[in-house]
Amino acid sequence: MRNMKRFSALMLAAAMVVTSMAGCGSSTSNKGAETTTTESTTTDTAAADTATTETTDAATEEEVTLTWALWDLDQTTYYQPLIDAYQAAHPNVTIKTLDLGSTDYMTVLATQLTGGDSTIDVATIKDIPGYATLVDKNQLEPLNSYIQAEGIDLGAYSGITDQIKVDDELYALPFRSDFWVVYYNKALFDAAGVDYPTNDMTFEKYDELARAVANDKAGTEKVYGAHYHTWRSAVQLFGILDGKNTIVDGNYEFLKPYYEMVLGEQKDGIVQDYAALKTSSLHYSAAFYQNNVAMMNMGTWFIPTLIKAIDSGESQATEWGIVKYPHADGVEPGSTLATITSLAVSKASENKEAALDFVKFVTGEEGAAIIASTGTFPAIMSDQVINTISSIEGYPSDDSSKVALHTANTYLEMPVHEKSSEMETILNDAHDNIMTGNVTIDEGIAEMNEQIQAVLAN
Repeated sequence: MRNMKRFSALMLAAAMVVTSMAGCGSSTSNKGAETTTTESTTTDTAAADTATTETTDAATEEEVTLTWALWDLDQTTYYQPLIDAYQAAHPNVTIKTLDLGSTDYMTVLATQLTGGDSTIDVATIKDIPGYATLVDKNQLEPLNSYIQAEGIDLGAYSGITDQIKVDDELYALPFRSDFWVVYYNKALFDAAGVDYPTNDMTFEKYDELARAVANDKAGTEKVYGAHYHTWRSAVQLFGILDGKNTIVDGNYEFLKPYYEMVLGEQKDGIVQDYAALKTSSLHYSAAFYQNNVAMMNMGTWFIPTLIKAIDSGESQATEWGIVKYPHADGVEPGSTLATITSLAVSKASENKEAALDFVKFVTGEEGAAIIASTGTFPAIMSDQVINTISSIEGYPSDDSSKVALHTANTYLEMPVHEKSSEMETILNDAHDNIMTGNVTIDEGIAEMNEQIQAVLAN
């Protein structure tokens, strides 16, 4: 029941945003191509009936159907509110979704686009390597001229768009921008008599807290001081927070102290064994839900998921908070890692004008307000957005958890690079070998140096 109330509240917030919008749809040709992948067509006739005079005028324009490629439609809270809001303001436009699934999404998307598929108009970009691949294969519409013509303010994205330019050209605009924080279990800290983590926490302090709250018990009484998911980013990206190093430079000596810290915690039983996590395929959410993990570094995308899990009873960890990411000495608190989800227009789209307008809406302030109303972080951040997210029922009420949402410096986990896909594979393999003990830290770093430098040389 509480979950239904929260859902109703979120929909009301989205509806309030919709009623403030009025606009005219773009006039383009209709495309009704069929596809063998699961699709769902959504319309909002009720909202269209209440549209403004400007919107009613738009209804006389030529009908157009846009196909939006995405993943996990049913599990994602913001897709449908965005679609409903746009269709309400543009009744001549129908948004058709093409759910390609989350497994190998970018590979499937690239296969369809490079195969000459013109049925996709708007493509959701899941990761930077996939984005770089599509740009390299000339599958995405360049956006600079459109951005200039429409007067889109790139400053609203806090510099993140500068990091995804290719030869000074943008091929996508971000609509989500999650960043990493530390989640912590207040009950476990209280039981151990240890002070909570703070928003100004060095890695030395982080390691100290993890060791202080962990215990050497077994079974259901075991408490782990921290948790690292099996992604390489959970360890390697500690090293780029100083803004001096990147993950694509070809020299990885800067990673050594972080691997030493994490492997030391693993050896002492402060964190779960990496090999065991890989074998069991334990998801990071399930690890935190079990109520025996004191801290976990993870992205802000986990916030609405955790709130929902607590509300449904799936999570036993009901007393929680977040703080800013730990930092090295001399690094500004609030320096963190960012992941973005972007929208692009397919070069092969037959409805580019309408597709560009939809992208502008979703990635703009109106789209940001709708996304924030679902407890999700939009790419355009503001005090209003932060207040919206931190005011959602279930979000921690302490001031520290709200302050944690303000960042100082954000760095992309993987910068745009034409060889990023090859680098990702090498870095993942090296991380796996180091964490499982197949190679020493020095040997793993040497492998990364040698193999990445060879990629860069080609």
